[in-house]
Amino acid sequence: MRVSVVLPAKNEAAGLSRTLPALREQWPQAEIIVVDDGSTDTTAAVAAEHGARVLSSPYSMGNGAAIKRGAREATGEVIVFMDADGQHDPAHIGLLLDKLDEGYDMAVGARDGSGQANLHRGFANAFYNRLASWMTGHAILDLTSGFRAVRAERFREFLHLLPNGFSYPTTSTMAFFRSAYPVAYVPIPVAKRIGNNSHIRPIKDGIRFLLIIFKIATLYSPLKLFAPTAIVFFLLGAGHYAYTFATMHRFTNMSLLLLSASVIVFLIGLVSEQITSLTYTRSVRL
Repeated sequence: MRVSVVLPAKNEAAGLSRTLPALREQWPQAEIIVVDDGSTDTTAAVAAEHGARVLSSPYSMGNGAAIKRGAREATGEVIVFMDADGQHDPAHIGLLLDKLDEGYDMAVGARDGSGQANLHRGFANAFYNRLASWMTGHAILDLTSGFRAVRAERFREFLHLLPNGFSYPTTSTMAFFRSAYPVAYVPIPVAKRIGNNSHIRPIKDGIRFLLIIFKIATLYSPLKLFAPTAIVFFLLGAGHYAYTFATMHRFTNMSLLLLSASVIVFLIGLVSEQITSLTYTRSVRL
């Protein structure tokens, strides 16, 4: 089983200097691809110096765009994605590949508490994991981990869904669950990243990430969003009607508006559910 290792990198010369030698030493037969996302340092030169195949972009297109480009160019049956900042130990790749040998289509390295950048990030990721677990009905231990091994054929089915920017792990994870492709989690420790050039902006990217989760949730199971919202509108409408009837013996326009909104939201959810099913329907070749 040929393995390709894809590392998206933006100004990660220092991290690659430590990651690539260890990767080459432990996986000499693997195809190593570094996708240089418009770096302004010596990222491309360092990657080439260590024998990696370098795919360079003339400007930064985003982490997700780098992942998609690497996935398209990879020749292996299995693709391993890992960060270029030195956090992931190449020795743990074997643990992920073992899970694929057991029949899983994706194996994700689930970070422990030491792998979170700070306390706030840890709380945020815990919330995202719980929300995604509720949406999918499966236990998701690390929704945002960039360290994962996937069957290339399966992963390429969802390239059109992946965002160019932040949070390709979120999209790919939920897409695999939605398509009934088995996903496994492997607990792994992670090292402290090399350098301080984190590309995540806590407030802006946090809001964007939350929006991405709801966007993917509508692709996964829209009724899990729309049905509770419809129930809330219905309860508000019914409660408002009970109050106005008890105090004024009237059925007001506000009650009608709230009850109508509950019906509309629920019907939109039903339509979204059908669209979601069509999104994941395989094309039948004649």
